Amino acid sequence: MSSNFQTNDSPLSASGRFGRLSYLGWSFLSTLVFFIVAIVVAVLMAGTNPESISALSIPAMGIFLVLYIAFIYFTFVFTIRRLHDKNQSGWLSLIMLVPLINFFFLVYLCCAKGDEGTNNYGAPRVTRGWEKVLAWIYIITIPLMGVLAAISIPAYQSYIERAQLQQLEYQQQIEQSQ
Repeated sequence: MSSNFQTNDSPLSASGRFGRLSYLGWSFLSTLVFFIVAIVVAVLMAGTNPESISALSIPAMGIFLVLYIAFIYFTFVFTIRRLHDKNQSGWLSLIMLVPLINFFFLVYLCCAKGDEGTNNYGAPRVTRGWEKVLAWIYIITIPLMGVLAAISIPAYQSYIERAQLQQLEYQQQIEQSQ
């Protein structure tokens, strides 16, 4: 093991540091877990009727609320650790609550290099191999999702307009035949 590696460093604790790839890897992992569990809960609570998803039960909504709170909590933990890598206070993570500024803050967290040596928050944390893999998958999928959204949203809007036009024409045909 490297002398910089802390054996008691829990990634789920706000104390310690996260490099850029550790931050992205853990953020991606938490996002995946959140969505997978949310989908499983939705399917189990809604049953086989896809229309019943809009009418989820109170327990399902409670589960979603707990999941969302846990997701937000870990997002703050990872952000605090990333700020610690820059030798900055974790209180700056509250910037994530400010609309628009939070986007630029996220870009800063992902791009700014951390301190190379020991700082007020400890020694640099070694990024594990699987964290690097998850981080790079995240980095690659974000632009792909943007491209897919740029293609699919206008296509969907066009589909909706055509469907509404066809429905209007159908209603006019029905009125004329009466």
